[in-house]
Parts: sequence; structure tokens; C-alpha cells
Amino acid sequence: MSVRRALISVSDKTGVLDLAKGLVEAGVEIISTGGTARTLRDAGVELRLVSDVTGFPEILDGRVKTLHPAIHGGILARRGDASHDAALGEHGITPIDIVVVNLYPFRETIADPSVSLPDALEQIDIGGPCMIRAAAKNFPGVVVLTNPDQYAIVLAELRESGLVSAASRRRFAVEAFAHTAEYDAAIHNYLAADKGFPELYVRAYRKESDLRYGENPHQKAAMYVDASRDTTRTSGGVLGGRQVAGGELSFNNLLDLEAAHAAVRGFDGAAVVVIKHNNPCGACEDEVLEEAAAGAFRGDPEAAFGGIVGANRAIDVATAREMTKKGRFLEAVVAPGFEPEALRILTERSGWGERLRIVEVEPAEPPRWQARSLEGGLLLQETDRQLVDESETRTVSRTAPDDDTLASLRFAMRVCMRVKSNAIVLARGREVVGVGAGQMSRVESVRIALRKAGDRAKGAVLASDAFFPFRDSIDTIAAAGITGIIEPGGSKRDAEVIAAADEAGIPLVFTGIRHFLH
Repeated sequence: MSVRRALISVSDKTGVLDLAKGLVEAGVEIISTGGTARTLRDAGVELRLVSDVTGFPEILDGRVKTLHPAIHGGILARRGDASHDAALGEHGITPIDIVVVNLYPFRETIADPSVSLPDALEQIDIGGPCMIRAAAKNFPGVVVLTNPDQYAIVLAELRESGLVSAASRRRFAVEAFAHTAEYDAAIHNYLAADKGFPELYVRAYRKESDLRYGENPHQKAAMYVDASRDTTRTSGGVLGGRQVAGGELSFNNLLDLEAAHAAVRGFDGAAVVVIKHNNPCGACEDEVLEEAAAGAFRGDPEAAFGGIVGANRAIDVATAREMTKKGRFLEAVVAPGFEPEALRILTERSGWGERLRIVEVEPAEPPRWQARSLEGGLLLQETDRQLVDESETRTVSRTAPDDDTLASLRFAMRVCMRVKSNAIVLARGREVVGVGAGQMSRVESVRIALRKAGDRAKGAVLASDAFFPFRDSIDTIAAAGITGIIEPGGSKRDAEVIAAADEAGIPLVFTGIRHFLH
């Protein structure tokens, strides 16, 4: 298709001057609006104002300027259609062959939590999406550009052949519809943010990269990020983080890194967790990060091999040395930061080289919603952020836990809520010594956790993510020398469970809060 006329009206003016000059050199007439026209004219680019084309001034503080038949007729007319050509001629409308538009910065505006509703509404573009969609609909005869990265492609094709290829026009149209879909999703989600579960759950995700494969080598995979997130900040979970070292992140790496990041979030003290296949196999909280790391690796040294480590403090030199002790091998580390020497130790002294992926993620509040995909749809729920509520926690056994035991029980439950159900966690002080995860029966998870802990089970406390349906688990726990139990309660047989704890003289605490994790 030949190009004779281009309409340029952009909020993001990156590269627009070079584009306009290149189009003029190719013999293309430029029409433009407002601030874009001023930018181009100040640089010496000849152009016509949209108001000159429409014969109508911009009105309502610029809210209405391109919504006119002289603009949309020029964009939407089918090239080579006799009736459309006749209509253009009858009304004195000249075709527009290139539409260069990107939209008001709505997403950037609402990133400021203090922005007022009127200010946010003023950043909802109306004419821009109309022009983009019109040009994208008519891509067989019109070029639509919504991203500065596209400009050089168009100029190169014009210089080479004087035409913009059909393949490029179609590709740009696809990207244009994605651009307006993302924009509308951001507006919908902003306005519906206080409405609870929306009737229509709208999200736009932008492809960040292809992955080597999915959970297994025969599965293809790619990584997408929430298009509405503020890309100027390293926040929003692992996908909003920054990889500072190591090779390509795999599908499973990302899942485990997210699990590690979530597991250490919210602890008051320095916390370190070791994740294996999405489950904590070791975790520890301490005043000193190095000691927390040492405790986390003691949880299950065998399972920790090839694990993912998460920390809620910047990794210092002492912690890096602890993590790289002889015989240890890690896949990845996630933390809020890394001291330069600590980073060198992790990447050089460890001997793991490029195999160790290191990701920096700033602390942030967990998202309000958590989505899980199913075939043909998804499930949406509030993120589980409800920790042990001291006002709701109650001792139901005759024997009450002392302060140290109660603190250890709370620590164990905070780890337990990040373990796949049925979940059992054993802890001594603020250090995990055994984990039973993902079993079909709760008593089997108890047995696995006790076996993992070995002699360390005696004197430890136990957390369960849901109630015990029978007393058999309590009898097994008592025989192992456990000194305290914390669970939600709520079973039909709570009385039997409490009686079993009383017979063994074990403090039993109910939280009233279940933490299934599937």
C-alpha cells in the first residue's frame, strides 16, 4: 500500500520526531493535534492541525478533537471500494494511511495511591482508542502504530520499497488491539477495585519471555507479567523482581522462587526458608540472618540439596558464606538485596557459577486476589494473609503452653500455612525440624514429619494446617515427645482430640483459622 498521509497524536513522544521527519522525507503529509503538533513544529516539521482538516476546533479542554467524520472516514474507508471512494469524494475527505497514537498515561496516573477520581478520569483517553481500533480494523489499507519500537520498522520498509508490507500491517493491528485491551482492563480494574468480586474479572498480561520449557521438557512455556503493574518499581512478587545473576529462570524456578518469597514475607525477625518443589523443607527465624540461614539448612539437609532459598533481609557476607558451605547446592536465591561481596561469594566462591539464579525482590504487600487457572476458566479467591490472631487463639487443653512454647507454636503455624495440604510442621524454638506435606491422610503427614525430625522431634512443637479428624494423630504425636500442638480446631471429634492431648499432658491451642494450600 502507498502512504500519503499520517495522523500523529501521542502521549509518549519517544522517537516521534525521527518518525515524523522520516515520513516527511518519504513524501507523507503529517496531520497532528495539541502537544504533539507543538513538539513537531518546534522541530521544524511541516504539518496540518487536525482542526484544519475537520474545520472544527478542539473543544471541552481537548476532550473532543479527533471524533469527526473527516478523521474516522479517512481511516475507515476501504481502499479500492468504489462506494467508499465516492463517499470520500462527496464529503471532501482524504484517506489517512498511517495512524500513530498511544494513549493518555492512565496506568501511570493511578500508580499514585493519592490520585483523586476526577484526575484519574481525565486520563481516560477516548479519541485515541477510537482511532487505534478504527485503523486496526482497517489494517488491509491502514498502518496503525502504538509503540515507538515499531517506528523504525515502518521507516525501513518505506525507504526500501515505498510501501508498508501486509505482514507488518497485520502484526501492528494485533498489537494495537492488545494495547487498547490492556488500557481498558486497567480502567475497569481501577473503577471496580472496591466492588469485591467483580462480575467480569479482567486482566491483561504481557509476554515477558519464552521459557526453555514448562514443568517438564516436553511442555512449552512462556512468562507473562501483569500489564497493569508499575514497571518502574521492582515490586509485585518474583515476576516484578530483578535477576542480578545466573542463567535463565525455568518454569519451576519461578514457582519455587515465588513460594520462597511468600514464605518469608511478614516475619518480624530475620527469616530464611529453603523450598523444594513448592514446599518449605527448612525455615528459621532469628535476630541474625546468618543464624536463620544455618537453621533453615538444618531443617532437612538432604532435601535442601538443589533447593531454592528465600530471605526477608538483604544477604550479607556472613549469610552468603553460610549458604555456600561445602556440600550444598542451590538452584536459586531470592532476597530484598545482596551486598556486593555477598553476591560475589554466591556467584564465584560457591563454584556453582551460572547455575545459581539470584533474584532481588523488594518487600511488598501480597496481592488482594489470587487466581488459579482451570480448563475453561479460573478460580479467584482472597490471598491467604490471615496469620495467627492472638485475640482468637485459645488454649483448649488443661495444660497451657508457656510463653516460649506459644511463640514456637505461632512460628510453626506461619510456616505451616505455606506447606501443601495435608501439612504438618515441627519446630524447636523458631526453627523447623520436620515437615510432612501433601499427603492424603493427616496422620501420614504426622508420621513423615516425625521421621524427618528424628531425635529432634522430642521437645518440639507441632502445627497442623487443619483440624485433626481423629485422636490417632495425637497419640502418635504424644509418643514422639511433642510438647505443644497448634491447629484450627473445628472437627466433629474435637472433644476426643482434646481428651487425647489432656491424657498426654500436651498443651493444645486452637486458632480457628484453617490454612489449606492446594
